[in-house]
Amino acid sequence: MRKYKNIQGVPEFAAKEFEKKIAEYVVLIPIINEGDRIIEELRRAKKHKISKFADIVLCDGGSVDGCTDESRLKDLGVNTLLIKEGPGKQGAQLRMGIWWAFNRGYKGIITIDGNNKDSIEDVPDFICKLKEGYDFVQGSRFLKGGRAIRTPLFRLIAVRFLHAPIISLTAHRHFTDTTNAYRAYSTRYLQHPKVKPLRNCFMTYELLAYLSVRASQIGLKTCEIPVKRIYPRKGKFPTKISFFKGNMELLKILLLNALGKYNPTEDKR
Repeated sequence: MRKYKNIQGVPEFAAKEFEKKIAEYVVLIPIINEGDRIIEELRRAKKHKISKFADIVLCDGGSVDGCTDESRLKDLGVNTLLIKEGPGKQGAQLRMGIWWAFNRGYKGIITIDGNNKDSIEDVPDFICKLKEGYDFVQGSRFLKGGRAIRTPLFRLIAVRFLHAPIISLTAHRHFTDTTNAYRAYSTRYLQHPKVKPLRNCFMTYELLAYLSVRASQIGLKTCEIPVKRIYPRKGKFPTKISFFKGNMELLKILLLNALGKYNPTEDKR
């Protein structure tokens, strides 16, 4: 295990590298205490041979539930486990992963939640779009060919009538499933001088909102592709966003993003 610290815009973290870089693309999966959900997701990835298309890297926020057992992750085809030790939540986990991807020289990054709601078998479709020259590829359960199964009514209304319209207005193009973290980015996009994702202002959900809009704002190619998102039949549905406080914070992020508050400083002048 190797420790990394004092990297500008990146939280302190440790890396357990089970394999060297194998593929040209990487799947980053932010997790924290996902239990059997991430294990089942990785089993599905192994069944569909996703590691033949992209290296799988877990971006752990400090799980203590045993879901990051090293021997099991190796058996399930995980390439690397990154363990965040510095401050921050999802945004910090993704910055850690993005830096790792830059450092290894991947051509593009696919991100997906680790709660087994998304169709990880569709990873090759994202890679195809990156190879076609797209810089931001958003997965959407609402496109023809996609599936939204057992989506909670409140979440459905919030996505379709609040989140997606605000993101679309900010991006200057229409998106349909903007809360969906299942998306792909070209390295060209993430390393563009007008993007700069490795900044400490991205601590929670700011980075997802920002990267949803920035590509089209600076004239890069964007698209959506159909994916599936399936919520469990029973029990508490998996999410890290609390009903009131979390959604209010998310709305605040959307409005700040619309005002350009997350744009690089030199681009605000």
